[in-house]
Amino acid sequence: MLVFKGLQKTTLIDFPGEIACTLFLPKCNFRCPYCYNPKLVFDRDTGQAIPENEILDFLDGRKGLLEGVCITGGEPTLHPGLPEFCRKVKEKGFLVKVDTNGSNPGMLKRLIDEKLVDYIAMDIKAPLEKYDEVAGTEVDKEAIKQSVELIKESGVKYEFRTTILPKFLSLDDLLEIAKWLKGAKLYVLQQFSPAPEMIDKSLGGEERYSKEELTRFGTLLASFFEKVDVRNV
Repeated sequence: MLVFKGLQKTTLIDFPGEIACTLFLPKCNFRCPYCYNPKLVFDRDTGQAIPENEILDFLDGRKGLLEGVCITGGEPTLHPGLPEFCRKVKEKGFLVKVDTNGSNPGMLKRLIDEKLVDYIAMDIKAPLEKYDEVAGTEVDKEAIKQSVELIKESGVKYEFRTTILPKFLSLDDLLEIAKWLKGAKLYVLQQFSPAPEMIDKSLGGEERYSKEELTRFGTLLASFFEKVDVRNV
């Protein structure tokens, strides 16, 4: 049984096009320095520990008000109980979105094959040759590549998204990512947002790209994708 470490009862932005709630699962195998949820990453006390039966009861009371459930983390695919929970949510008539770093293609394949997910958002940290640096740990790049291809071919709605910070990613890096992901339906550039509890607190003073620069990047990348969005600017 899953135990969630946070619940946002209503969101209009986490699940594109849907009114949803967001559920937070603990534990992550990445250590991205700009991550603003270290308590989830390291599975520390967040002040909440909500068993899945309470979440399912909550959803029963939100039928007709919510359309979807966004499952994020941490890294949700680290939890063996994720597919069964998604099944229960789907049986209640809700759409399911899963956020992932793409490190567990086997779990993604199961969710896709068993039709347990309606939207997948995969974080693309960097070009493959810089992945370890930006993810803060040694990453299985073959697993990342497998997840990208699985998602692109899944028939499920999806987005790939990259958090942009000059310290880690240049325009040349973004062009490398675009060549790798070429043909994807949606690619999202996300403005870095400093937060008090980031894994690397020193990033709070880092220079960010301007709104104009991010908009220009989006325009330059547009030919590689069906659609490019710029968020949080």
